Amino acid sequence: MGKKILMITGDFTEDYETMVPFQTLQACGHSVDAVCPDKAAGDSVATAIHDFEGDQTYSEKRGHNFALNATFADINVSNYDALVIPGGRAPEYLRLNPAVIAMVKHFFDANKPVAAICHGAQLLAAAGVLKGRNCSAYPACAPEVTASGGTFVELEVTDATTDGNLVTAPAWPAHPSWLAQFMAILT
Repeated sequence: MGKKILMITGDFTEDYETMVPFQTLQACGHSVDAVCPDKAAGDSVATAIHDFEGDQTYSEKRGHNFALNATFADINVSNYDALVIPGGRAPEYLRLNPAVIAMVKHFFDANKPVAAICHGAQLLAAAGVLKGRNCSAYPACAPEVTASGGTFVELEVTDATTDGNLVTAPAWPAHPSWLAQFMAILT
């Protein structure tokens, strides 16, 4: 039987890191509710496409409009089995929202599975849930991981790491490893 999964997203979330897990987890029989603060089911968030083209950092292009299928204000996190946090620029402002921080803390306090990718580590750091944990992320987030008491795990862009209930990866090229490890702890 599938699990009920919450995905917290926002404007300029990374396109692939939002759409691929949303669709993959549904295809595997899970129910995924995608939400954004101050938005309702049927609203959309703008996505961004981040690519690695040989520059010192990623490039950014406008992505798709991603339709939310649940209303943030209606969410009761105790009804969910797991949490997914996509990367992109959304975590930068989501970490300023006390309701989002409380939601993230709930999943760690209840030891429920959490998958975060790329800049999703910014949200984990802001929620104070990384102390003593291994966490991968986009390399520019390494200082936030370590400043919050976590150990930054430097991986190939195609790899992921699991530490207890937490699965993290540096960016969307890690989807096969990241999603496989997350689905393994969903059981």
